[in-house]
Amino acid sequence: MKKELNGSELAGYIKERQAKQVRNLLQEHKVLPKLAIIRTPDNPVIDVYVRLKKKYGEDIKIEVIDYIEEQSNIKSVINQLNNDKFVSGIVLQLPISNPDQTDELVRTILQKKDVDGLNNDSDFISATAMAINWLLAGYNVDLKNKKISIVGNGRLVGAPLYAMWKKEGLNASVYDDKTKNLQKSIYNSDIVITATGVPELIKDQMLKKGAVIVDAGTASEKGKIVGDLEASARDRKDLIATPEKGGVGPLTIAALFDNVIQAARQQNNIN
Repeated sequence: MKKELNGSELAGYIKERQAKQVRNLLQEHKVLPKLAIIRTPDNPVIDVYVRLKKKYGEDIKIEVIDYIEEQSNIKSVINQLNNDKFVSGIVLQLPISNPDQTDELVRTILQKKDVDGLNNDSDFISATAMAINWLLAGYNVDLKNKKISIVGNGRLVGAPLYAMWKKEGLNASVYDDKTKNLQKSIYNSDIVITATGVPELIKDQMLKKGAVIVDAGTASEKGKIVGDLEASARDRKDLIATPEKGGVGPLTIAALFDNVIQAARQQNNIN
């Protein structure tokens, strides 16, 4: 039987703990965390993730407000939410219609409300990077003295994960979908983290026996959400990999709400 890194199982325990924390904040301090998500219209991948975040927030009694805005209005909405003392965290759901404006808009979010950890000076660690750490730790995957390859250098996954692991002194390298001879670059890796959004970029033959694969890539193809890992690689019994569904995603949402709870505590001076 093949081994899987199932984030859904771990997320269930975290959700129970968070629900208790939210109840305590309300009962003891009269504080109710609130998350605002801002996005541009018409992206099926984003629709799925926002729906999951709203459901998760509902389950642990955190209010989630979903703003679907034309990009020209987003900066104004962010400034309004920055000044709203009842909003604990703000997420600009990426990608936006015109990605060239991403940096400018992300920098508009106050660092104390940047619960996705997208800014270098954010008060919070990237939710997806934290989720991958949780996932590997939860399945006792030791990162020390291992060759780690990160495929994708985006601001949501690759860049913050690489920065975090290099700071810890781990042997991590970063590549992307344009790397020449990607197979040669990653074949000897003990651990491969992929997050490019290029469907089935990571082929079966690129992965050595016994490798650990975390697929954090998502794209929409023919109406279906797909990852970076080739389907045939998921059937190999000599690999440890995230499943097609329920891998990093559930833990990313859990990590995000951990940041929202922490933001609410910090903004209300609760230790």
